[in-house]
Amino acid sequence: MDQFSAMKAFRSIVDAGSFTAAAERMDTTHSSMSRQLRQLEVHLGSRLLDRNSRRLTLTEAGRAFYQDCVDILDRLEVAEQRLQADRDVPSGLLRVSAPLVIGTLELSQWLPAFLEQYPGIELDLSCDDRLVDLIGGGFDMALRIAGPLADSTLVARELAVTEMVLVASPRYIAQWGLPRQPTDLARHALIGFAGARALSAWSLTSARSAQVEVIPHGRLRVDAIPALHAAVLAGQGIAAFTRLTVQDDLLHGRLVRVLPQHHAGRRHYYAVYPHARQLAPKVRALAEFMARHYAALQHGRPVIPEA
Repeated sequence: MDQFSAMKAFRSIVDAGSFTAAAERMDTTHSSMSRQLRQLEVHLGSRLLDRNSRRLTLTEAGRAFYQDCVDILDRLEVAEQRLQADRDVPSGLLRVSAPLVIGTLELSQWLPAFLEQYPGIELDLSCDDRLVDLIGGGFDMALRIAGPLADSTLVARELAVTEMVLVASPRYIAQWGLPRQPTDLARHALIGFAGARALSAWSLTSARSAQVEVIPHGRLRVDAIPALHAAVLAGQGIAAFTRLTVQDDLLHGRLVRVLPQHHAGRRHYYAVYPHARQLAPKVRALAEFMARHYAALQHGRPVIPEA
């Protein structure tokens, strides 16, 4: 028995959820996968999977051995990748999941330069605000905007931390005036975000760390950041965005800061991988490119003009 091949087969069966799906991923047969698992269980003297006609379930011993397999196989692949990194040019199909805001409002700021720098990479970008299953969906990487990530089996690299800021269009400010303090917001149209991970209230923090809660109460609520952005540009009210999302609008005067002495919390930009084994050159190339991109936005551009 080739123990490493058997460990790879076992891991693939668990990740895929079935012998058939695992066999397809490894370009082999159902019987071959079953035979390797059976040989591995005999070698270990322990049952790893309980199987019936409907599902596969890890035994207690199987759960522990699966984690060890992941660690061993990932370390081996990372070691091999380190040896190849100097001579491997990032190339091939790169499947990435990203929130709508990165795939729409921010896309023009980074995509042309990335594709020009890495002509061998073919990018398959799926834009959705839902938290997709990276392994089940076959993604190499996900870009996410969130608070601090909870512990997870996924591997995450923080790309940037940015404040949430309140903005409005110059047309809206000309018509309704500029709020000078949080209590002034009660007399303004506040556009709420109704997405799956939306906050019901804005927790505004001043430069002196004083906090005040404001509930968006306008006539309009939307469930997608691009629509929220379009509504604000159209002069329909005040909304909260990450500073990185609206930085170009602020620099060019399409939007202005509202209550610039306050922020509405912070968001983290992450590159998330299913496993360390996914750090192929093409994945590493995009993660490092995005980290440089956000660093340039935060530190390499003029100060955002404030109203």
